[in-house]
Amino acid sequence: MLLEILTPEKKLYSGEVYGIQLPGVDGSFEILDKHAPLIAALAKGKMKVLADKTRAEHYVIEGGFVEVLNNKATVLVEGVVAGAK
Repeated sequence: MLLEILTPEKKLYSGEVYGIQLPGVDGSFEILDKHAPLIAALAKGKMKVLADKTRAEHYVIEGGFVEVLNNKATVLVEGVVAGAK
């Protein structure tokens, strides 16, 4: 699945991933390859990008939205800190 993480200032990430774990406003959830179309609001919290089944990257986001369509996930966030666990 293609993942793009965008802030108002720049594109933070673009690449193929196994999945992502996100902090939704109603609780955390996970999006994996070939997920059904979805739009969801995101809360402030931890986001985990699953590069493959053994490697992951961690971010802390300030909230935003995610859209999944045609095996592409676009995460729009107000602010993000990379490398945070």
